[in-house]
Amino acid sequence: MAKNILICDDAAFMRMMIKDILTKNGYTVAGEAENGLKAVEKYNELKPDLVLMDITMPEMDGIQALKQIKSVDPSASIIMCSAMGQQAMVIEAIQSGAKDFIVKPFQAERVLEAVKKVVG
Repeated sequence: MAKNILICDDAAFMRMMIKDILTKNGYTVAGEAENGLKAVEKYNELKPDLVLMDITMPEMDGIQALKQIKSVDPSASIIMCSAMGQQAMVIEAIQSGAKDFIVKPFQAERVLEAVKKVVG
């Protein structure tokens, strides 16, 4: 089942938390990115099965990164992560092709549920 997942979040502790949840449940973390530009670079380099992408990041936000990845690979699976109160951005992300979204602060169960739904 080792699905390769790319984690994109500007907060190192968030990446660490997500990585911990995923690896404990049999997923492989292919890489990490701390901003949208790096996320696009890493996606093209690693071709992960799934991307967990924060919306609010420096350099390029998660929605721009999502659109860029989708323009290169329309079949890309991306789950967005956002803080409370970003409904408009979440809607834009879903319309731009995100498969699901997780609201921060998140529960491990919710992260796993979203990941399973998208990549099995």
